[in-house]
Amino acid sequence: MTSFLDTLETRSAAEREAALLQALPAQIAHAQANAPAFANLLAGVQSGDVTTRSALARLPVIRKYELLERQKAARASGSADVFGGFSAVGFGARMPRVFASPGTLYEPEGTARDYWRMSRAMFAAGFRPGQLIHNCFSYHFVPAGSMMETGAHALGCTVFPGGTGQTEQQVQAMAELRPAGYIGTPSFLKIILDKAAEMQVSLPSLTRALVSGEAFPPSLRDWLAERGVAGYQCYATADLGLIAYETEARQGLVLDEGVIVEIVRPGTGDPVAEGEVGELVVTTLNTDYPLIRFGTGDLSAVLPGQCPSGRTNTRIKGWMGRADQTTKVRGMFVNPGQIADIAKRFPEVLRARLVVSGEMANDSMTLKVEASSLPQDLSSRLSEAIRDVTKLRGNVELLPAGSLPNDGLVIEDARSYK
Repeated sequence: MTSFLDTLETRSAAEREAALLQALPAQIAHAQANAPAFANLLAGVQSGDVTTRSALARLPVIRKYELLERQKAARASGSADVFGGFSAVGFGARMPRVFASPGTLYEPEGTARDYWRMSRAMFAAGFRPGQLIHNCFSYHFVPAGSMMETGAHALGCTVFPGGTGQTEQQVQAMAELRPAGYIGTPSFLKIILDKAAEMQVSLPSLTRALVSGEAFPPSLRDWLAERGVAGYQCYATADLGLIAYETEARQGLVLDEGVIVEIVRPGTGDPVAEGEVGELVVTTLNTDYPLIRFGTGDLSAVLPGQCPSGRTNTRIKGWMGRADQTTKVRGMFVNPGQIADIAKRFPEVLRARLVVSGEMANDSMTLKVEASSLPQDLSSRLSEAIRDVTKLRGNVELLPAGSLPNDGLVIEDARSYK
């Protein structure tokens, strides 16, 4: 099945990096000039100076809760800008649709062909021009249905807008229309196939699927394969569109060509070493909704080497959990940013993890620290920093480098709630 949507997928790493970084200053300048929130957030930033990843890493990370807060503030003030100043386009011909995510967070859809860039993931999953795709993502409120439909149209496919629910009707439509494949959540595909078996209806045309929106464990992938369906997953968000997608190699997810992805230590904007788990931070080259260093809140890690499929872009492991590990200890909220602040005070500290243990109402905090050297008073100074930053008392456990798991956790809640 190996072939490519376009030549962008096989360009050299150096060529890709040069192209992305060349486009970056113009995107930042565009955001500053056309999205009021970024005019404020990036005030004083000279866009022409942001030509390297290290320069990009010095810009603030914008997390979803900040975007939501600005949207709510704009709505409360009666502003016509329901997007909190982040959209570079307004209602009208340049914005055919608006969608809503829980919160409520509103997202614009622009007019660009393949606005959400989903055709790349579809092609990698085996869909080709001239085919019919059965789309079972929701078409209401959330953008998922439109994300997939616009990508399919850009690829040259016809779409049946199945949406969610009505399982028997889904089976009937698949049997009569004979689509080349399914797009939707993996769990709903299983429900449809179970219903087809119950109805004793054969679906021989259904040989491939692109799934997203929830976990796609190997057990379910194998279950689908046993029924003749090759399932591939992609990672996308309502804010950014496609971020990464699976190929036939099934070795991680390949990054999309239209985004700049960083992986940072949770609670900070500091990039981690390659292979270390951290939060995915994405800068999109979408000029309608120009999000710069947008923190997804999702954990992942970069995989070494290139994809065996021949695609040369960076690969990530996929979704590995949530980066927002804020927890309440003795009535006080403690967040990953505070742990990062503590660690930055000590050049000897390589990594730090706060473990909250004990039973509810009897919390105990231990800061586990990997250190390059062990000055005699390091533990006591760390204890003082814990009190200073969190306003709580905590123990300190010093560890040699490499002792802490590479799982992206900065705060581990190990309490018993029984």
